[in-house]
Amino acid sequence: MKTLRNLILTAGMLALAGTTTACTAFTSFSEVEALNDAQPVGSPFTQSLAGEYRDFANSELKDMFDYPDALHFARKGLAASSGEVVLPEPVVDWNLSDDHIRELSAARGRLIVAYDLGGREVAPELAARTQVKFDCWIEGQEENWHDAGGEQACKDDFLRNIAELEGMLQAPPAAEPEIIDDGAFDVDPSAPMAAENAMYLVFFNWDSSELGSGALNVLDAVSDEVAKNPPQTINVVGHTDTSGPHKYNERLAFKRANNVKDALVARGVDTSLVSVNAMGETELLVETPDNIREPANRRVNISFN
Repeated sequence: MKTLRNLILTAGMLALAGTTTACTAFTSFSEVEALNDAQPVGSPFTQSLAGEYRDFANSELKDMFDYPDALHFARKGLAASSGEVVLPEPVVDWNLSDDHIRELSAARGRLIVAYDLGGREVAPELAARTQVKFDCWIEGQEENWHDAGGEQACKDDFLRNIAELEGMLQAPPAAEPEIIDDGAFDVDPSAPMAAENAMYLVFFNWDSSELGSGALNVLDAVSDEVAKNPPQTINVVGHTDTSGPHKYNERLAFKRANNVKDALVARGVDTSLVSVNAMGETELLVETPDNIREPANRRVNISFN
C-alpha cells in the first residue's frame, strides 16, 4: 500500500519539479490541515476516532515525514469526523510477510468481534484508540520498524487496549433461572453441546479459495467432532466480502464451500452428509458498503443438523 502511494507522490513531485506549485504541493497537505480544523460530528466513537486519526496523521507528517501515510490516515480521520464508521485497515492492502499477515489478521478479527459485541458503544474512546493503534501497527510493520517508537510500541499498545476492551465486554453472569418442575425441560446442563448448536468458521484470503493452515486446523476439529458425534447433515455455506461483481462472488463462494467439502471428505467425513450452498456477498458477518475488502466476510460457515 505504501509503495503505491509513494510512487504516486513521487511521480507527482517529478512532474511539478522546479516550479512554485511543486513546493506548495509538497508542503500543503490540505487533508491534514482540514482534519486539524474539522469539528467532528456523529457518535462518540466516530468523534473519538477522528481525534485519534488527527493525532496519528500529524505525527506521520511532522515527526516521521511520511507524507503518503499522513494523507491516507488524514482522509480516514475526515471520514470519521463526518460521522462515518471507518473500519480498521484491511490486512491484504499492505505488503507483509505471511507470518505478519496471520498475526495481524487475528488481531483485526479480535477488534471486529469486540465491535460486534458493542465495543464502540460501551467504550467509544478506548475502541477508537485501539483501532488507530492497530492501523499504526500495520503501517509500521510494513516498514519493518524495529525501534521502540515504531511498530512494536503500537503493537504493544494495541494488545493492551484490546485486552482491556474485551474485558469490558464480558457478559455478566446470568441470573439463576426459576426451575419449573413440570417435566417440560429435561436437559442435563453438564451434557456436551448438541451438534445442531455447533458452528465453525473457515476464513480465506482476498479473492482466494485456498485453505490456509488456520482453515485446515478448523477442518481437523470439524472432522473430529463428526467422528465422535455424527450429525444427520453438515451444512457448508460459502461467503465473500463485497469487493468485486456479485456474479463473480457467487461463484467464488461456491468454490470456497466445495473446497471445504473436499477437505472434509479427505479427512474421512462421509460425502453424503455434506450439503453445499453459497450466499456470495448477501449475508455479511460485518456489514460494509459495496466494494469493501473485509476479511471477516470471506468465510465458509459449517453447521450441523
